[in-house]
Amino acid sequence: MTADSVPVLTIDGPSGSGKGTISRLVAEQLGWHLLDSGALYRAVGYAAGAAGLDLSDAAAVTRCAETTKIRFRDPGDGGETRVIVNSHDATDELRTETAAAAASAIAAIPGVRTALLDKQRGFRRTPGLVADGRDMGTVIFPDAAFKVFLTASAEERAKRRYKQLKDKGLNVTLAALLREIQARDERDAARKVAPLRPARDALTIDTTGIPVAGVVAAVLSVVRPA
Repeated sequence: MTADSVPVLTIDGPSGSGKGTISRLVAEQLGWHLLDSGALYRAVGYAAGAAGLDLSDAAAVTRCAETTKIRFRDPGDGGETRVIVNSHDATDELRTETAAAAASAIAAIPGVRTALLDKQRGFRRTPGLVADGRDMGTVIFPDAAFKVFLTASAEERAKRRYKQLKDKGLNVTLAALLREIQARDERDAARKVAPLRPARDALTIDTTGIPVAGVVAAVLSVVRPA
């Protein structure tokens, strides 16, 4: 089987829509590989910050994206996949709102997106791939056989993010998270390169108020229709 013939399920959507959790569970159910594209952008943002770069310096951040070494390590105990950035385990740092904001900022730089293009497509391996991101179905895998776009109200997404961060012991406020999510939505939708939007052939699922199991079942039905 050639790489181009390997089946791909793309799961796109804004921050807090449940992409990460749903993508992981669906990949486990299907026995497919998983691509967390957001982690790649967060990793580059982290590397740029560690190097003291100005995130508005497109040329410098692009060079950083081209040279940063990123790999995913399965802990082997069913725990969270670790993200190794330039030999440093940056998993915890990449889950902060600072990393999310940096990822959103550098994602608007065309050179960064080009640098990460082949890295993302390299995850397409047998028996299949679940690709989680914002432009998986529109730019990275436009030929994917299965496409889903998850969404939810900004208020719902802020509440989810608030719970996640509080569970990790971080000091955050719901109001601040809501403002950050709304600002990020505006940036992601307005950027000239790969704006956040559903692919024309994607199934849009509003996850507001729907239990995780219900969303997983809806996504799986795209790949395994009744």
